[in-house]
Amino acid sequence: MLFLTLVVCFVISVLITPIVKKFALMIGATDRPNQRKVHQTIMPRLGGLAIFLSFIIGIIFLKPENPAAFAILLGSFIIVITGVLDDMFELPAKYKLLGQLIAACVVVFIGGLNVVFINLPFGGQFQFGLLSVPITILWIVGITNAINLIDGLDGLAAGVSSIALITISGIAFLQGNLYVVAVGLIVLVSILGFLFYNFHPASIFMGDTGALFLGYIISVLSLLGFKNITFISFIIPVIILGVPISDTFFAILRRIINKKPLSAPDKSHLHHCMLRMGYTHRQTVLLIYAMAAFFGLVAVIFSQARFGGALFLMAVVVLIIEIIAEKIGLVGRNYRPLLRIFNILKTGTAKNRT
Repeated sequence: MLFLTLVVCFVISVLITPIVKKFALMIGATDRPNQRKVHQTIMPRLGGLAIFLSFIIGIIFLKPENPAAFAILLGSFIIVITGVLDDMFELPAKYKLLGQLIAACVVVFIGGLNVVFINLPFGGQFQFGLLSVPITILWIVGITNAINLIDGLDGLAAGVSSIALITISGIAFLQGNLYVVAVGLIVLVSILGFLFYNFHPASIFMGDTGALFLGYIISVLSLLGFKNITFISFIIPVIILGVPISDTFFAILRRIINKKPLSAPDKSHLHHCMLRMGYTHRQTVLLIYAMAAFFGLVAVIFSQARFGGALFLMAVVVLIIEIIAEKIGLVGRNYRPLLRIFNILKTGTAKNRT
């Protein structure tokens, strides 16, 4: 039944995307080029509506069961409506944030999904108490925006989201969480059908409709799959979403250093930096796919590691992220604290040898 559902969702996504494209052009849901964007012509957005419709048909067809299932669907409708309105009218940031908060609150207060505690590695539990609700809402809103921020090149957000969903579904399967597996795979095949039209050179963008929906559903599935278990399990979703989370983190750091508002748009995200380094559009997307796959692999290894090994692996990953960020200028050309230390140590070693 699951396999048949996945085939149906994939076919529906492939068939419905051209219809959504015509609809987007008809209602004026288009993306015009400007100095911050990479594309040079007017492009239809709203492509995420095809992903969402395919997803809904798959859910109706398969009917996966979970106590929070109704709230998750209700929240997804709210987030998609927010995205559609933004793709049509370019909503102010505060209204987009309001839609995200409402969707997150629906999942938390109606679905009862929140991170209550984690089991500590040396015994005992850490109870989040009153912070449980705000932490859960912050996670959902944060990941939703992180996926939205990387949606800057053809097929980028769709591919990174697909890799994240493969990892989440795989680990959920190992843990016996069949609801997360089913929903994750339905979203995955819906994205893959859309990617036929969204990979470079794209004929349609997913828009905020798609980016917000994918960020929302990935954040919710990661909580369903890994909440209330262990400290290591609590970190796994962060690793899986390493590309969008690290890009968002360095974007915040960049704006703080440059004394700019956190909501200020710029052209210094990961994909922008790689394009400036001389990589082509397609090469940049494929390299970021490789980064996302690396994080997915690390997450799988991390999930099977003991506490000491997990901490060592996490330290190595953080070190790699920082070096890459400094090398490509993700924060700024002059932000190179770790590389400066390496150069000082290298120079000192060379002097000692002479």
